[in-house]
Amino acid sequence: MNRRAWFAITVVLFAACSTPGGNGAMPSAQLAQSGRRAHQTYTIHFFRSLGGTNSAANSINGAGWAMGLSFLKGNATAHAAIWRGRSAIDLETLGGPNSAIEWPVSNDNGYASGISETATPDPLGESKGWSCHAFLPDGGSSGDTCLGFVWHGGHMTALPTAGGNNGYAAGMNQSGTIAGWAETSQKDATCVAPQQLQFVPVTWNASTLHVRRLPTLAVNGKTDPDGAATAVNRSGEVVGISGICDQAVGRFTARHAVAWIDGKVLKLQTIGGISWNTPAAINDRGQIVGFLNKPGKDDRAGNPDFISAIWDDARKAPAVIGTLPGDALSEPTSINDRGVVLGVSFPSSHVYLWKNRKMTDFTTLVAAAYPKYAVVSVGGINDDGQIAGQACLLVSGSCPSSNATYVAFLATPNR
Repeated sequence: MNRRAWFAITVVLFAACSTPGGNGAMPSAQLAQSGRRAHQTYTIHFFRSLGGTNSAANSINGAGWAMGLSFLKGNATAHAAIWRGRSAIDLETLGGPNSAIEWPVSNDNGYASGISETATPDPLGESKGWSCHAFLPDGGSSGDTCLGFVWHGGHMTALPTAGGNNGYAAGMNQSGTIAGWAETSQKDATCVAPQQLQFVPVTWNASTLHVRRLPTLAVNGKTDPDGAATAVNRSGEVVGISGICDQAVGRFTARHAVAWIDGKVLKLQTIGGISWNTPAAINDRGQIVGFLNKPGKDDRAGNPDFISAIWDDARKAPAVIGTLPGDALSEPTSINDRGVVLGVSFPSSHVYLWKNRKMTDFTTLVAAAYPKYAVVSVGGINDDGQIAGQACLLVSGSCPSSNATYVAFLATPNR
């Protein structure tokens, strides 16, 4: 399973990222967002990389830390990174070549969660099939296992699995609960090779590292064998997916969108699709955003045909957020406690900002104020309205291109 077309589309968005040359912020710009009653301006900082030419900020916490991944010099490997002020912090790895932070981390106490390759060869050869491959630049070619991690005080620590070889740490809340999924030791006949082992939704405690297995959904007396937890709010409400093993990246693993409230699994209503039904984030008010596949032949074949949606109440039907004009697909990446949603619309790959039930093209706003950059993906929005994401430094008037530079950015509203 996985996040941001997610898998299919996510690979394109996040297997690119950063600017050359050490720490520090690149020149900033201001952009204005106009409306009938508001005139919002932002100051945008474009961050330098860990040495390569590709970086992406995929999350932001309440303290304004932008988090994601950045390529090292030579662009062969990428490490999880945190941008604090003018500093880019290399979180390093669990011994393997690559690591990343990919999901919303809403923790202001110095903790972060993500994924990292290890130095241990995968005994079942699952590395090119396991969920990590959609988010890391080598596509699993290292042959190593990949685990979830928690980072704190300058140290990265591996999170335990549910008995198998691989794990994946996604979102994290203020109290240190981490949502994710992990393999068991059981071989699963519903897997598509090279994936072999069952994986289940779990949460971890960031301090004790204790792993807790969450139940999957039972439909018509049959319990789904696999699933994943993607995000968790301050109250400990968790969202994710339930389905079959499949390719371990979205698709039919995401047959059902679910929430775990008070430890019990709840089936979320969808718009009729049977694949790619994926909650991506939940705020502290219990509002959930995700993407839902539209019913039809593409859905039955497991192809991405999804659109952004919001559940204001986990027990009620979702409302479709939609796409930017001219686009066919969209997916949200985060929602803050004010109910403001951030996401990406395809095929334009423009970032949208959804506020008061209205959608704004954030990419166009940035381009108007700073024409040398094109915003191509976005990771998070905090309660202060700060936005973290990824922009492409335009080359010869076009982006992307083979020699393009991708940078992480932080947009801060001016008061």
